Amino acid sequence: MTKVRAYFQLLKFRLSLTVAFSAAIGFMLGQHEFAWRVHWAEALLVMLGGLLVTGSANTINQIYEKDLDRLMKRTAKRPMPQGVLSVTEAWTFVVLTGVAGLLLLGWYFNPLTAAISLLSLILYGFIYTPLKRISPICVAVGAIPGGLPPMIGWVAATGMLTVEAWILFGIQFMWQFPHFWAIAWVLDEDYSKAGFRMLPTAGGRDLRTAFQIMTYTLLLIPLSLLPMQFGMTGKTSAVIAVLCGVLFLMQTFYLMRTGSKKAAMRIMFGSFLYLPIVQIALVIDKL
Repeated sequence: MTKVRAYFQLLKFRLSLTVAFSAAIGFMLGQHEFAWRVHWAEALLVMLGGLLVTGSANTINQIYEKDLDRLMKRTAKRPMPQGVLSVTEAWTFVVLTGVAGLLLLGWYFNPLTAAISLLSLILYGFIYTPLKRISPICVAVGAIPGGLPPMIGWVAATGMLTVEAWILFGIQFMWQFPHFWAIAWVLDEDYSKAGFRMLPTAGGRDLRTAFQIMTYTLLLIPLSLLPMQFGMTGKTSAVIAVLCGVLFLMQTFYLMRTGSKKAAMRIMFGSFLYLPIVQIALVIDKL
């Protein structure tokens, strides 16, 4: 593995790009008069800033967990466990990407955007990461920086932390729970090797956990109607969001009935589809 490839892997590019995409969605929704040709370049800048800050937070996570990553099959070949990069090199990368992303967001857009992004980085890198071995509450803590990207995008567009920004945050915050608990269900054996406590109940992969996954998925449905209620978008995106929410919810009933890894994988993949479909529908409905 080359150094260049190792640094790229520290970013967790696909995950960071997903986060950055949510920030761009928030930015586009925050534009009062949206036009692709006018705001496309700025949306890309929001994505770049979000990508850099998220990559910095992901690197912090990998620095702290380098010894634990050696214990898990899915992470054993990351740059830090492999010794391709030193801790000093990784921290240097953290500073360079983090500062670059925050400066971009703060200078080109506004200081509030940079401040919320910095909060997200701190919560993920320095609070959520160590909590993973202490308490299942880590998922709730991690859901905060996970839910902030669309809010960051909205603030980048408007300069204000309005109720609409909180709505976008609320939808993505609530989505984090079924998403991460489904992943934790599938990877429970691997997580256990590192001592991660991700599932919400002491029983682990049991009916109580499945019920909680169902509950949070159910709450997504009324939350997804708020953009229409507050005049952010129209009825079309609301209908799409409800349909996606119902399909998502149906997968949780299968998990409650069977308690199988297959059912959890369906929820996991369903969650990956749900969020971008709903977010893209919101933007298209605004056109």
